[in-house]
Amino acid sequence: MSFTLPELPYAYEALQPFLSRETLEYHHDKHHKTYVATANELLKGSGLEGKSLEDVIKSAHGKNVPLFNNAAQHYNHNEYWKSMKPNGGGKIPGSLEKALKDSFGSMDKMHQALVEAATSQFGSGWAWLSVKDGKISVSKTGNADNPLLQGAMPMLAIDVWEHGYYIDYRNRRPDYLKAFMESLVNWDYAAEKYEHAIKGVQKAA
Repeated sequence: MSFTLPELPYAYEALQPFLSRETLEYHHDKHHKTYVATANELLKGSGLEGKSLEDVIKSAHGKNVPLFNNAAQHYNHNEYWKSMKPNGGGKIPGSLEKALKDSFGSMDKMHQALVEAATSQFGSGWAWLSVKDGKISVSKTGNADNPLLQGAMPMLAIDVWEHGYYIDYRNRRPDYLKAFMESLVNWDYAAEKYEHAIKGVQKAA
């Protein structure tokens, strides 16, 4: 089984004026496409052919660095595209809002923690909202690392590699993060991921 570059879940112009068509074309059609093509080449003869993307990431971590980097970046970008939507931000679905308040104390504290993680990630990497054992947490990872390696399920991904925002924001990462949280973030997707994770916990119990 080979990996496939998914179509964006919206038109290239759909996230304007916050992310331009040019940014999405470069980010999706060049960077993400290259990760997929490279991962497929590295998968050959790795002994991991036929495994799911998540299993390849976990198995290759610390053992096959090139394969891990490209497979994980494929996964990370899949999550990132779904973490945004046109006219994003706004109201958070009730069950997720309650869980966020239970985990962070308030929505403001959650917002601050996520933005702080994304702002303080030195160099290339990611900020995440994830759930593990029913509890939601914020984390940041460098390069291609992601919460799967800690047994958590990502709910939202924020790409802070410069190629994700430099065309539109240059080095103004805080402005990009403000736009993401206020106008792009897809809380419906985060709620879906949370509900899926909770059902998994309930089944395990």
